[in-house]
Amino acid sequence: MSGVETDECRYFVSHGGVDLPPILVGATDAAAFSHRNTFIRAHFDRAGVLKGFDKVVYGEVELAHRYDYHDNGVIRRAEISGFDEEAVAPRFDEAGIRIARV
Repeated sequence: MSGVETDECRYFVSHGGVDLPPILVGATDAAAFSHRNTFIRAHFDRAGVLKGFDKVVYGEVELAHRYDYHDNGVIRRAEISGFDEEAVAPRFDEAGIRIARV
């Protein structure tokens, strides 16, 4: 799950919220980030479902999220890794309730 195969890449100013996947805010095109030090590069499948994102700070990926979903569209698993931290991979049941952290 560490890689992300997607059909579309979009760019955002930031992310927020406490739920997974987070809310991405400030959508814009890649050219708008040529003078920004921090931005979000998000990956979506053909249906527009967020498959993951990278928080880029000064050209380096500081935070990476990858997502898998149940057939009902609820998040099944997230893989979250930080620049200098061990990855965490919480799992969720079909109702979106956290069931495990590996």
